[in-house]
Amino acid sequence: MWSQVIRGTRQCVKSVEMSATEYLGSDRLFLISMLVRLLRVLLLLSVWRLILTGRGEVSGMSLGSVLTYTLVAEMFADFLQCRTWLDGAFWSGTIVTRLVRPMSLFTQFSAEMFGEVIVVFGLFSLPLFLCAPLLGVNPLPASPGAALLFPISLGLAVSVGLAIEYVFAGIGILFEMPTYALTRLRAAISSVLSGAFIPLALLPGKLGGILALLPFASQASAPLRIYTGATDAPRLLLVQLLWAIVLWPIAHATWNRSRERMVSFGG
Repeated sequence: MWSQVIRGTRQCVKSVEMSATEYLGSDRLFLISMLVRLLRVLLLLSVWRLILTGRGEVSGMSLGSVLTYTLVAEMFADFLQCRTWLDGAFWSGTIVTRLVRPMSLFTQFSAEMFGEVIVVFGLFSLPLFLCAPLLGVNPLPASPGAALLFPISLGLAVSVGLAIEYVFAGIGILFEMPTYALTRLRAAISSVLSGAFIPLALLPGKLGGILALLPFASQASAPLRIYTGATDAPRLLLVQLLWAIVLWPIAHATWNRSRERMVSFGG
């Protein structure tokens, strides 16, 4: 048993290393994409300053906490989005060869995602964190407790995000939906409902409270709120844990049901 665990861990680590190396060597637009992300966060910071300056706390969030929320959301965007290359594998037909590898599909795509995420975090997120004071933003967690709970919440967010990724992919197979259309649909839903772009607390009326109960909020809003000092951190962690428990069996069941109906385009 332990030998299988060790072998599986080594396979995952090797997949992460290979993905990181390949990403560095193949993405010729890396610098341009990082520049676009930097411009995006600068624009968002400017917009929030324009809207919230002089208004004090709005829905329990001060201007400083909103700026930190926005900066950290961009730093950990790749963790919070949890985008794998499932759609590309379907389109190219390489999903067929992956089925014969000595690793589950979930493990393969997750490990490859982490390889790319680590590269982006080291080359973009950490420099952004260090430069945050120059942008007038305090990048540190709101408290020592927030610093301790944030990694736990981030891990749960990644778990929920990957489960959602695989659920959407399984649904796409079952209904034979175009892969890129499904990807765009998921991206649009997540950007609006997860709180990664706009803090849910700033939404009008009770809308933010309602959206906070959905799994998309556990994917982004929960860890960002904990980082910026949410007083209900234990409840947020509990909601994240519950969604992870609910979604992963659904993801496995969806894949088991759709496996025989899998259709690869191209390749």
